[in-house]
Amino acid sequence: MTARAFVGMAGWTFAPWRGDFYPEGLRQKDELAHAASRLSSLEINGTFYSMQKPGSWMTWRDAVPDDFVFSVKGPRFITHVRGLDDVREPLANLFASGMLALGPKLGPILWQLPPDHDYDERRTEAFLALLPTTTGEGLELAQDRSERMTGREHLEIDADRPLRHALEPRSATFDDPAFAAQLERHGAAAVFGDSDGRWPRLDWVTADFAYARLHAHGHPDGYRADELEAWKEWAEDHLDHDRDAFLYCDDEVKTRSPHDAVALAALLA
Repeated sequence: MTARAFVGMAGWTFAPWRGDFYPEGLRQKDELAHAASRLSSLEINGTFYSMQKPGSWMTWRDAVPDDFVFSVKGPRFITHVRGLDDVREPLANLFASGMLALGPKLGPILWQLPPDHDYDERRTEAFLALLPTTTGEGLELAQDRSERMTGREHLEIDADRPLRHALEPRSATFDDPAFAAQLERHGAAAVFGDSDGRWPRLDWVTADFAYARLHAHGHPDGYRADELEAWKEWAEDHLDHDRDAFLYCDDEVKTRSPHDAVALAALLA
């Protein structure tokens, strides 16, 4: 299968986008479809804050084109509260919540770690080993969900598909060859975060796909044309090596994110 570049934003529900990226008068329930008509992917960020219902996943799935792909941000309960420790049941809850209903529209799962989470080889290895690598494994893991999920679960898959995982650490301690080697063994990607030095820039190849988050720190007007051209070249280099490239704009000035994403998508079209 030919490698593809997927470009989008982190989330799609932001009030300042209304009357700007979203046309004046567009119904809020139509915002996802509008964003998906101009871009090829979006990060689902609501999953970071709370468990979603099966009906929400299905609504999102049905609102976008067949070749559209969602990235899913893993729950902060797993990454920030538990710090990746003792997370089998919370992981099972995520996979039972309806995420698997996305079917072929389920892209990478993003695991963002907080700046005070330092690299620990043992803890990282245990977490990576726990992550399912196919939707079939995800469905099997979902059987270990907590009782509170009863009546709120979705335990079906349309096919056994590969699952991808991307880790975004924000502590410089992860800039370590041992971490890169772990990711490569498990086929997980290191997120290349453009944060103006706030977090480590891990531009590594450890998986069959690449994942970048463009934060535009220090760029109140968004990315310049030459900077977007550089991101285009970054993506095309991965495509030339048969790796899918996922790029999400999450600008410090939120109103710039959709405009940067649309401009980058046009460059890669």
